Amino acid sequence: MHLIQRLFGEGKDLDSIQMMCRAAVSFFLTLALIRIAGIRTFGKRTAFDNVITIMLGSIFSRVVIGASAFIPTTLACLVFVLIHRLLAWLSLYSDTVGRWVKGEASSLYADGQPNKPNMHSARVSDKDLRESIRQRINEDSLDHVKEIIQERNGEISVVKK
Repeated sequence: MHLIQRLFGEGKDLDSIQMMCRAAVSFFLTLALIRIAGIRTFGKRTAFDNVITIMLGSIFSRVVIGASAFIPTTLACLVFVLIHRLLAWLSLYSDTVGRWVKGEASSLYADGQPNKPNMHSARVSDKDLRESIRQRINEDSLDHVKEIIQERNGEISVVKK
């Protein structure tokens, strides 16, 4: 028990070795929690998925520097991950939950016309639309575009005619 106390310390008065040991354990715990949360956490990059990433980083940093107790802080992180996982699972079966946690896709351009209200609420300009066309279909004209959609994760998709 004395060895654990020496390696991990207690409170805010930690030396370099204690912070390094806490950082190592926190790294593996964070990795395990991210694996529990699922790979989509880093693959989709939606606001819903970014919440878990930001919160884990923020909360676990407190463990490393000794600002918060190790076990309760780790359990708090586990709760964040489990809530994330639960909401992701519920969104599979409920469009309402899916819209609430992930948002909705929005048509920015269709049938030869920009949808100005949707563009305004998405804060997307005409220049942004043209940039998306160039990036997605390697063209500079709307002539071959059927629709431009801002997806739930914020990315812009271009559907060719």
